[in-house]
Amino acid sequence: MDLNQTFERMAEELDELGRKLSDPAVIADQYLFRDLSRRHSELQSALDLWNEYSQAVTDRDDAEALLAETEDEEMREFIQAEYEKAAEKVEGLYNRLLLTLVPRDPRDSKNAIVEIRAGTGGEEAALFAGDLFGMYSGYAERKGWKVDVLGENESEMGGYKEISFIVEGHGAFGTMKHESGVHRVQRVPKTESQGRLHTSAASVVVLPEAEEVDIEIAPSDLKIEAFRAGGPGGQHMQKNDTAVRIVHLPSGIAVVSSNQRSQLQNKDQALRMLRSRLLEIELEKQQAEEAAVRREQVRSGDRSEKIRTYNWPQDRITDHRIGLTIHNIPAVMNGEFGPMAEALLEHEDAERLKRLVGMK
Repeated sequence: MDLNQTFERMAEELDELGRKLSDPAVIADQYLFRDLSRRHSELQSALDLWNEYSQAVTDRDDAEALLAETEDEEMREFIQAEYEKAAEKVEGLYNRLLLTLVPRDPRDSKNAIVEIRAGTGGEEAALFAGDLFGMYSGYAERKGWKVDVLGENESEMGGYKEISFIVEGHGAFGTMKHESGVHRVQRVPKTESQGRLHTSAASVVVLPEAEEVDIEIAPSDLKIEAFRAGGPGGQHMQKNDTAVRIVHLPSGIAVVSSNQRSQLQNKDQALRMLRSRLLEIELEKQQAEEAAVRREQVRSGDRSEKIRTYNWPQDRITDHRIGLTIHNIPAVMNGEFGPMAEALLEHEDAERLKRLVGMK
């Protein structure tokens, strides 16, 4: 892989995007402008990283050359330390550069819709669901994200049988998606008078916020017919074929527009109607896919299908997917969730690097 050529192409694309983003037609199209702006930001970050990497390579090579020319032992020790520092930086930046070449899930930058449901454990599970909501809310606040509750069903003791909320912020879904699954808690419930340890569970589902779907229709998919509009006659009766019928061949949907004054206007109106109908179908399909994601993520909500365990007596939280254990449960449940979230993101990056190496 020639990184020089790769990042030269990125620089060319960045320049082209800069020109497009100053085009009034692009600025007027909020969806296009948003998508191009995101891509521009991604490319700028990647090129900044490339410049940092290039400088680190230069520093390493300069230190290596100076080391070969230097005979003074004390000076050589100093230069050797500088060389090792630069070489370590080069290696770290190289791996980060590779990650910029592995496409991320385009949904990662979206807002996140989070649903928490109490599972096995009755009232204690509902209280734990409330604890999870507090953890995510506190973490979002620390990240500068906004949280809005969409719906809630409180339990008798102040927990939640279920609660759904939206986390608004760039990259919210990319971070929060790792929370999908069953969370298990081990502690003595407030409802337990004998002080016995109980195990309960709550399920979490994380979905990207649905945005308006842009419908693109290929001209080859359309059959367009013009015909003379019916109705009352008179001096304003259209004598030419102004009405338009459009059939979308892949779906069989047909729309007709005949109340505009010209064939062109009727065609535009018919296309708007067709796009609306196709949009409705696409959204229904999207909702069906999200329902399937919910079923896969939640399954039964049973304690055995866990992604993480919160053990209060031992003051530890263990994520079973990456084998990470952290302590200080009170702080974590208060929103100090960063170390766990960052570890999961790092694990995802490591998997992406493996895929890149496998593609070489």
